[in-house]
Amino acid sequence: MRTTEGNINTPITIQAAQTEANNDTSSYIEEGTRSTGQSIQRLSIIIPAYNEEKTISLILDRINEVKLIRNIEKEVIIVNDCSKDNTEAAIQRYMSDTPNLTINYFKYIKHDVNQGKGAAIHTGIAQATGDYLLVQDADLEYDPGEYNTLLKPIVLASADVVYGSRFMGGNPHRILFFWHSIGNRVLTFLSNMMSNLNLTDMETGYKVFRTAIIQRIYLHEKRFGFEPEVTQKVSMIPGIRIYEVGISYYGRTFAEGKKIGWKDGFRAIYCIAKYGLFNNQLFRKPSEIKAPAQTVG
Repeated sequence: MRTTEGNINTPITIQAAQTEANNDTSSYIEEGTRSTGQSIQRLSIIIPAYNEEKTISLILDRINEVKLIRNIEKEVIIVNDCSKDNTEAAIQRYMSDTPNLTINYFKYIKHDVNQGKGAAIHTGIAQATGDYLLVQDADLEYDPGEYNTLLKPIVLASADVVYGSRFMGGNPHRILFFWHSIGNRVLTFLSNMMSNLNLTDMETGYKVFRTAIIQRIYLHEKRFGFEPEVTQKVSMIPGIRIYEVGISYYGRTFAEGKKIGWKDGFRAIYCIAKYGLFNNQLFRKPSEIKAPAQTVG
């Protein structure tokens, strides 16, 4: 795995060690009981990318255009999961040729072998230095213009986790596959049964987590099983505050590059049962959490 960091508008600073990892996770829950909301200095945006040469520059443009509420800084972490196309060249061109970037901190990481979307997210989580982090797909299905919608429950109500639901609110949704929508609702229903949550969209790609919490959680699923696994595990944290907000959705067809299939649906059911019924490994020990490295050779 190789890591490259770019100095965009301001000098990049990497914490020598993450002090959050030295405390018990329950303390982070207690910190956020203030009714005035949570103060955030930096948001880490993790972009898992596999063969996204056609859209990676476009999604970076949209992230660049977003001004976050309360002047929150943006840290972008791109994890290239061993793409076979020119994704890497497109990222490098963007970093070198785009003037007036509003992205304060930039990291580019490449996997030497393809490991799956979940594995790319794991890599991004380990490298995040923001107070909160979110996952942004590189395929334009989710709109970065809605970051502030996702952040409002955090800055106003001290949320620890925020899910962006494609099935609530009056935002635009591209009309695509009937059976996909039924499948999503069935998976969400099964997940809610196990987690005792009342989510409307467990499989959403837009999830925001308090970084100090998500970095403590053991995550195993390397493909699309990330969504049900992380949902079951965050639901087990005592006192966790989970919010859900409505978002828009600009879905792709398989011809346009959509990658998830019916096999992933069966894997999601397996993950819901596995982590909902038999999960006995939730938190990492502080000694097992590594601080984000400046360079990984």
